[in-house]
Amino acid sequence: MITLPSRILATTVASLMLAGAAFAQTAAPAAPAASATKAEPAKTAPAKMGAPKEKAERSAASLECSKQADAKGLHGKERKKFRSECKKTAGKPN
Repeated sequence: MITLPSRILATTVASLMLAGAAFAQTAAPAAPAASATKAEPAKTAPAKMGAPKEKAERSAASLECSKQADAKGLHGKERKKFRSECKKTAGKPN
């Protein structure tokens, strides 16, 4: 005769195995209709707080100012201030 604790254990193990199989793979999302994508471009959701921002292309002036800051060994607030001033004057002739 099977005891109550062994029945509970067998039921628990079986339910965990079935639950694992049920959540192991989800169905792929359906592809949007071709006419919907051509007619109207997809709108992106606004960025949430804490979400990583996309990197913007850096201008030649920004890269040059970074190189100058590296050469001077600037870090932190000093580097930020130097780069800001450098980028402001980058478009102007000396």
